[in-house]
Formats: sequence, structure tokens, C-alpha cells
Amino acid sequence: MKTLKLTLNKQWFDLIEKGIKTEEYREIKDYWTKRIKEMSLTRLEAFKHFDYVEFTNGYNHKSPQITMECKGIEVGQGKTEWGAVADTQYFVIKLGREVGRQNC
Repeated sequence: MKTLKLTLNKQWFDLIEKGIKTEEYREIKDYWTKRIKEMSLTRLEAFKHFDYVEFTNGYNHKSPQITMECKGIEVGQGKTEWGAVADTQYFVIKLGREVGRQNC
């Protein structure tokens, strides 16, 4: 099982933990492109498969963590109420059900 690990600030972590925020956004930049896209010799690109997304609120080993199913990744515009900038393209990480939590 493959897990994408992401760190969030408290505002967005709390919304995901409560089941309100059902997608997470990452800027389309080299760092995120390398982490979540497959690059092939044929130049056809696809998103890597992740089974889960593990969110951590902070960098401490005792920080709250929640693990969610990953329902896929696509490019699109996010919701401004969930932190996206209007008219901006993002990697949109779709979240499914909660599968675990620690230190919450």
C-alpha cells in the first residue's frame, strides 16, 4: 500500500478531520510534480497511484495525524473556502473515508 504524506496547518487539518474538506490542493510546481506524477520515456504522464493520504498537523512526532483513502489525483481548480486561490490550477487530491488517526 502506497501512502502520500502531507503536512497541513491546523485550519485545514481540522476540516479534513471533521469530514468537511474532501480534497487537498498542491501547487503545480516541480516539487509536487516529481512527487505525484509518473514520468515515462514516452513522455506520457500519469499520476502515481496512492492508496492513502496521511495528513500531519505539524512536524513533531506527537503531532495529530489522520489517514484518509486516496480517491485519485487530478488537475483542476480548488474551492476558495478550502484554501485555493480563484482561477488557479492545482493538483487536486480527492479524499475518501478515514482509515486511521493518531494523537487526535
